[in-house]
Amino acid sequence: MAKEAVMQLVDEGIMLPLMEEFYTIQGEGYHKGTAAYFIRVGGCDVGCHWCDVKESWDADKHPPTKIDRIIENAAKYSDTIVVTGGEPLTWDMAPLTQGLKSKNLKTHIETSGAYPLTGQWDWICLSPKKLKPPVGDIHSKAHELKVIVYNKSDFAFAETHAQQVGHDCVLYLQPEWSVREKVTPLIVDYVMQNPKWKVSLQTHKYLNIP
Repeated sequence: MAKEAVMQLVDEGIMLPLMEEFYTIQGEGYHKGTAAYFIRVGGCDVGCHWCDVKESWDADKHPPTKIDRIIENAAKYSDTIVVTGGEPLTWDMAPLTQGLKSKNLKTHIETSGAYPLTGQWDWICLSPKKLKPPVGDIHSKAHELKVIVYNKSDFAFAETHAQQVGHDCVLYLQPEWSVREKVTPLIVDYVMQNPKWKVSLQTHKYLNIP
């Protein structure tokens, strides 16, 4: 297939730059401890300096893959599918989620919200970033707000986003892994003083789960 034709299909969401797909245990946030099938899509221009999957940033490094194949693989493993990245909303998620829903699969997304929300989602985890803030109405649709804490200024940043989400949205503060020993005590103190927040940890890293 010609490159131009492939890129057209990627733009339409019929193909996606697939970085990896794997069955594992969700390690973070509301659904931690739950078995889930992860679809990691390449492409992200948010540019977090502490990102632990920087290899996902360049979409050109990840082969455009037909979503029919992705959906078929996902359906073999779990009824809960987590779409992550990179930044998955770089691409149109409507075709992928429509296909997953046709298989009666639950669709979850982990996103910075830096691009308009597309797709049909049973659970939206919004993890906003300072370099490229969320757009559109994703705050009102988020089920979970997860703010990564790298330094003290991130608490004020978290509060600005907590003011924009719905009343039922679950609020999480999560230490950035490389500074976890430094910021975890700060998060614990903050949550105890502001109990609307909960602590999220990357439990999969502590347990050495991929």
